[in-house]
Amino acid sequence: MPACWPPNYPASQCPPSPERNRNRPPMLELALRLSLLLEMAFYATLAMHYGDTSLATAIALALLAMLALRAAAIAVTYAYAWAYRGPSPSLPLRQTLLMVLGEYAAMLFTFMVLSPFERLWMGADRLPPRAGTARLNERGAGAAGEALGRRPPILLIHGYGCSRAAWWWLRSRLEVAGWSVATISLEPIYTSIDNYLEPLDRRIDDVLAATGAERVVLVGHSMGGLVARAYLQRYGAARVARLLTLGTPHQGSELARLGIGENGRQMRPQNAWLQALGKPSPALDALAIYSPQDNFVMPASLLELPGARKQEIVGLGHLAMLYSPRVVLALLAALDEPRAERGEGGESETEPQPGRADQVKAGSGDANITDGTA
Repeated sequence: MPACWPPNYPASQCPPSPERNRNRPPMLELALRLSLLLEMAFYATLAMHYGDTSLATAIALALLAMLALRAAAIAVTYAYAWAYRGPSPSLPLRQTLLMVLGEYAAMLFTFMVLSPFERLWMGADRLPPRAGTARLNERGAGAAGEALGRRPPILLIHGYGCSRAAWWWLRSRLEVAGWSVATISLEPIYTSIDNYLEPLDRRIDDVLAATGAERVVLVGHSMGGLVARAYLQRYGAARVARLLTLGTPHQGSELARLGIGENGRQMRPQNAWLQALGKPSPALDALAIYSPQDNFVMPASLLELPGARKQEIVGLGHLAMLYSPRVVLALLAALDEPRAERGEGGESETEPQPGRADQVKAGSGDANITDGTA
């Protein structure tokens, strides 16, 4: 993987992002590795003890048990979504099955492949400084370098129980489209959302120092959108160009009643912490992108951010948003548009048409397994 983006930018002019504690293994990465190992050992031991099987057969049975457990977890989320379903029209059976399978694949890939091996997949963020734009154009990067020089960097904020590894697929698509993208891992995993604000503020310092930009675009998935809103409430919007959220429980979620940790409790509907967040400043352009079939945030009305624009993407699960070309198209459309004026109740937008698919093609074959389109 190149040390800088675009690939033909001189490496000497584009140092890696100054992430703090880069050499320390992330807490979630170690925890997931250990839990997966212990889980497999437990199931394999049961199979060998009660089934009198070989080691290879026991490992295979253990893997099947692990997959079945995660399938059951997805089934529980969709059972909650069905119980709290809103007035949105039902999807055709085929599209519903594809959506559920896509969400299941997204869960497996995120928590069994990406997050346990974050450093293998992610590497350091590639943040080219604006001062190098002219030199970049001279070396043939052309429009890509010019765009990097004009645009504010994007900072991706992950959701509950995740890490920066969750952005592996989407980060590369935004980079291909000409954006400079940074990430952050929020730790410890189960603590108050307020405890993430100082690390986020320091990460914004790092990104602005590395790029020479004055402001960043905050993109938050799930709880990450609440982290961004809490940051804006404490520090203001002077260093934030706009706020984009993906499947964020802006008004809580009934599923959060099953969550653990202070951050899980903070995402329950009608809790005091959520109510204290208030609306985004009218001076900041904010857009809430969500699916009315979200299986982690329900009812769907709780996905709306009062005072912000909203955009629905039909037939997509909560985790599958991280691997959906339709979400990439929605983000690119929102990132490139001029600042939108919005009224008190916000505006509703239609899903963008795939007229810019050429910008998100590179290596996008894996997206088909997690995009619940018909």
